[in-house]
Amino acid sequence: MRDETISKNYAETLLELALREELIEEYGDALATVAQLLDEDAKFLGFMETPRIDDTDRKAVVQKVFGTEIPRHVLNFVLVTIDKRRQRLLREISQQYNALVDERLNREHVSVTLARSVDEDTKNVIADRLSGALGKTAIPHFRVKPDIIGGLVIRTSDTIYDGSIRRRLDGMRRQLLHADLPSEVLGDVAM
Repeated sequence: MRDETISKNYAETLLELALREELIEEYGDALATVAQLLDEDAKFLGFMETPRIDDTDRKAVVQKVFGTEIPRHVLNFVLVTIDKRRQRLLREISQQYNALVDERLNREHVSVTLARSVDEDTKNVIADRLSGALGKTAIPHFRVKPDIIGGLVIRTSDTIYDGSIRRRLDGMRRQLLHADLPSEVLGDVAM
């Protein structure tokens, strides 16, 4: 819990700077670039988190790798996390930053599962309807899962809306299994 609080504080600080510079999205993308490299490159992650490596060396590598790739303020921010020995939190800080930006811009990420892939027009219709239903700008993340047969399953925050054919068929099956059949129907079957 303490790391989450620290990460949120760092993210809030970067957001304040981004607001002053009017570069909210750019700063988020830059921090996401650093976080993505930490996720994808085990050697870089080890280099950033190993206590045996001198902070001066670590900062020199970060400046060399990201110096021309990310905005100067974001680079300085990453260097400060190294000075404060918080570089292991960069991925969490990036997630917290994105959550703060989404909240500020009234956006919500939504997982949409479909039985088959759909065209861009259909994706746009789904996004528009989700935005209307949520009262926020929906950012849908589509995935295909053929075993839902048809319809869609929507996950937003901690709520699931299951409009799949699979769920409907399962519901009908349960109803049929628990249905009380009239005794004369049962008597005809026994003969």
